[in-house]
Amino acid sequence: MATVAELARLHTGLSYAQVGHLQRLVASWGPLADLCFADLLLLVPDTSLLPHGRRFVVFGQIRPTTNQTLYRSDFVGAVFDEAERPLVGRAMRGGRIVEGEMNLSVLHERVSVLAIPVRLEGEVVGVVTRESAPTIGRQPGELEAMYVEVFNRFARMITTGEFPFGAEDASEEAPRVGDGAVVLDRDGRVEYASPNAVSALHRIGVHANAEGMKLSELGLDEVAVRTSFAIGAPVTEEIERGPEVTVLVRCLPMLDEGTVTGALVLMRDISELRRRDRLLISMDATIREIHHRVKNNLQTISSLLRLQGRRLESPEAKGAIEESVRRIRAIALVHETLSREVGDELPFSEIVRPLVRMVEEGLLSPEHPITIAVEGDAGKLPARIATPLAVVLNELLQNTVDHAFPPSRAADGGRVVVTLSNDGTQLVLRVVDDGVGLPEGFSIDQSRGLGLSIVRSLVTSQIEGSIVMRGRSDGSGPTAGTEIEITVPLIGGAG
Repeated sequence: MATVAELARLHTGLSYAQVGHLQRLVASWGPLADLCFADLLLLVPDTSLLPHGRRFVVFGQIRPTTNQTLYRSDFVGAVFDEAERPLVGRAMRGGRIVEGEMNLSVLHERVSVLAIPVRLEGEVVGVVTRESAPTIGRQPGELEAMYVEVFNRFARMITTGEFPFGAEDASEEAPRVGDGAVVLDRDGRVEYASPNAVSALHRIGVHANAEGMKLSELGLDEVAVRTSFAIGAPVTEEIERGPEVTVLVRCLPMLDEGTVTGALVLMRDISELRRRDRLLISMDATIREIHHRVKNNLQTISSLLRLQGRRLESPEAKGAIEESVRRIRAIALVHETLSREVGDELPFSEIVRPLVRMVEEGLLSPEHPITIAVEGDAGKLPARIATPLAVVLNELLQNTVDHAFPPSRAADGGRVVVTLSNDGTQLVLRVVDDGVGLPEGFSIDQSRGLGLSIVRSLVTSQIEGSIVMRGRSDGSGPTAGTEIEITVPLIGGAG
């Protein structure tokens, strides 16, 4: 679905400020649809077609949560001739609210329409239409009558440019009218409280009849209301009654030529949301503590293996112990990073560089002067990928140092480059060296070495990736060295 900015760019010559005004209107008109029990549409003249006749583009549409919608279809991006929407044309030209009925071909019936010009700095930039089925022979109840009266006050604010407000702070948690609505007069006293608002007040311990009283007289903090009245803009706050009850309060001032004449206070019981938030925070802290303890346990195992390795005399046995220690430390690095991060994802670069240092400290020496460089960024990876990938990288670096630069070549030095790239769909890890290259006829699938067997198993089984080992080439033929490329799917992969 096209956005307001995209539609404005395609169909109008509206300024940046005018587009911003329309964006704020569409972002904040949810309570208005609820108050009038009707669908709201925002229509803007299609100036790209002038002078061939006036047409209007639907920039926004919202359905009420307090009533059934009139339309099943989504009209955003649709274009209507003025002949189809004559009331919109009259409101646009006259700059005043126009009410009437019209026939809509999409419904095959008459529709009651209130066309409200949207004004910014004296200029009409669009029209909001309230569209509903005509009401015949039914008197509105107290709630409906009050809601419609409040809607009409906001409609007048739209015509004067006082709504939407210059700065909106609404969030996904922002209450709607159906959650509970309280109407305040110019003195901040309650004129009306909806049944759901009364229930919300009961949740926070207010059982007295609220009508005619200020919120402070009911024992509630009035900071949001006082601030909203003072600055003429919406203010949101949370009222807590102990650890179990939290009510979100949002005060929308009603203005008349810059003077606050009352306010609509929306209330939503978010106790369950906050309970879940606290539970998630507690769970996250617990998970991080578990990762920290796993890291400590792995380091303990690593230390025990080192102690045992010192008692061995066989060079092969000592080498096997050292390899096991490096594998355990690679896994410990992942858990150490996860113990500091929120959630199950971690920046893989924070693992790569310590891994490289670990290989350099364990395998390189002045007699073995090999440099290892890291390029690119793998971004954040889930632990299910980061853990096996850390072990894979450790094995590849160790294998490269051991086999790409044998003793006969070690004194000449060499270079290994680790390259990482992540396009959001797949991760590519490359390890490239300028060593002696692969033996003739080498195949990783046929390799019997423990290190490459571990790599092959982890890549293909645990992270459902692919691995390729090939001799380096500059385009004119093979050159010295080896390139290892691992590709890991990030969408639809293992998990």
